[in-house]
Amino acid sequence: MSQHDKSVFAFKQFVIAQDQCAMKVGTDGVLLGAWAAGGRHVLDAGTGTGIIALMMAQRYGEATVTAIDIDEAAVCQAVRNVADSPFAKRVSVCCEALQQHDGVYDAIVSNPPFFIDSLKAPDAQRSMARHASTLTYAELMRAAWRLLADDGELSVVVPFDYRRRMEDEATFVGFFASRVCGVRTAVGKPVRRYLLAFRKHPCTTVYEEMTVGDDEYRRLTGVFYL
Repeated sequence: MSQHDKSVFAFKQFVIAQDQCAMKVGTDGVLLGAWAAGGRHVLDAGTGTGIIALMMAQRYGEATVTAIDIDEAAVCQAVRNVADSPFAKRVSVCCEALQQHDGVYDAIVSNPPFFIDSLKAPDAQRSMARHASTLTYAELMRAAWRLLADDGELSVVVPFDYRRRMEDEATFVGFFASRVCGVRTAVGKPVRRYLLAFRKHPCTTVYEEMTVGDDEYRRLTGVFYL
């Protein structure tokens, strides 16, 4: 997903400037924004550039989307990206930790920090965006349970080797897995990431798989990519 100008990534209906944000546009965020369930009130927790918030606003034309992040530079970037988009009236951005946020949402979407046992990156901003010390999986699940409507859905993306940890924390607070999608980078390769969705009540878990570039991937992302 490279473009000539690495500081800007253009989609069909909006443009993502990312020069001030530690985490750039990547496959994880694009897949989550294209796959996650929405609703009338959507929360994007850890918005970064604002890409997922804008994708949800594009997909759900009646939705109001709240995007939060603790990185002030990322919030400034997201504010600008939202203001320059067609969805500015329906997306709000604020600098706030998920643990302190209040509200009730039909859908919560998060591309969470995932490094748990590894050394932190030397760059402080990038470390905050990537390392789970700023938002542990347990904290994510407790906050999501508190903020999610009774019939809402939480959607996240995690590397393959962090799936069990995320599912364990979800189960601990009372969530049930509603959808699990394994994503391969190429045919014949092992699953490298999982899209996971959770609900508050018992449900049948739908299991899926896709490969980056296959028909399902193109169906999900085709409305976004130029």
